[in-house]
Amino acid sequence: MMRRRTTLTMALALGALAGGCKGAGDSKAATTPTAMLVGPENVAVVRSQQIRSGPAISGTLEPERQATVRAEVAGAVLETYAEQGQRVSRGQTLGRIDDSALREAELSARAAVTTAQNTVDINKRQIDRNEALLKAGAIAERDVELARNQYSAAVAQLANAKSQLANAEKQLSKATVKTPFSGIVSARQVSAGDIVQVGAMMFTVVDPATMRLEASVPADQLSAVRVGAPVDFSVNGYPGRQFTGRITRINPVADPATRQVRIIASLPNESGVLVGGLFADGHVASEVRTAPVVPISAVDERELHPFVMRIKNGVVEKTEVDLGIRDAANETVEIKRGVVPGDTILLGAARGISEKTPVKVSAPSDTMRKP
Repeated sequence: MMRRRTTLTMALALGALAGGCKGAGDSKAATTPTAMLVGPENVAVVRSQQIRSGPAISGTLEPERQATVRAEVAGAVLETYAEQGQRVSRGQTLGRIDDSALREAELSARAAVTTAQNTVDINKRQIDRNEALLKAGAIAERDVELARNQYSAAVAQLANAKSQLANAEKQLSKATVKTPFSGIVSARQVSAGDIVQVGAMMFTVVDPATMRLEASVPADQLSAVRVGAPVDFSVNGYPGRQFTGRITRINPVADPATRQVRIIASLPNESGVLVGGLFADGHVASEVRTAPVVPISAVDERELHPFVMRIKNGVVEKTEVDLGIRDAANETVEIKRGVVPGDTILLGAARGISEKTPVKVSAPSDTMRKP
């Protein structure tokens, strides 16, 4: 009986010891948290790159040079020589208007010049004869004076006839419609057989080598705008591509209703990629420098001092940062202090992960989102 009691006591002691060892192991497992898995879309690597900051602008692109060629004489359109989208050279004929009446007027004016020239020649010879006779004492002085007056009248008549001929030639030339500069025909408003009046639109010619964007800048941001400042564009229809132009003009008067100032930026387009009418969105690059840059969505600015959630040694830590200029177009911000290039930070909703939480990124860092 004594022996059985001693064996049970030893079993209970061993059981208690085993239970104690098992409890210690479970406690240790409970204090070791499991690493949280974070997708690559929720992290970014701090990189040193160029960042630009300035007022945002938007508007519609238009060719820098464009002209509406209008009829300068009335009549029937005989022929057109250019179609929409056709490239033309300066002085090239675009169309012809019936010039039969103008040609007759030009021939009449030319005949009048010939007649007036003959009259001048006759009167000039008459003066020469009268002056010779005056020296010989064969005629009186008044006869010479009369010949001189007739000659002066003939010269005036000739000048008037030449003026009328020049005007007739000019009117005749207007019947041939020509392009004012090299470019592309963007519209043809008439066809052969149409009757046009003076001022009627016939062709629209544009020069696509340089595009321009008219936009407005708030008055409180005017100090960041200057003539010659670069402007970065993204253009509707060309996703992922960036275009750069420069401010060429700034309106000296603000709009009284909106208190905004109109600016005009020119954009080189020698390749002809851009076309008028496309919507452009961009910003004036008033400040440009190379610095550590992160996405704006990585920064929490709800507290007194902005901060980011950085992954260091596989653990999340809260790091206060000093911010610099912002690039609204690319949604990035400069970091002056707090993180350095190469640091990995959390984005968006992932910023809500608590400090000291172990995390693991589900993709290599080289595939992470770039700021």
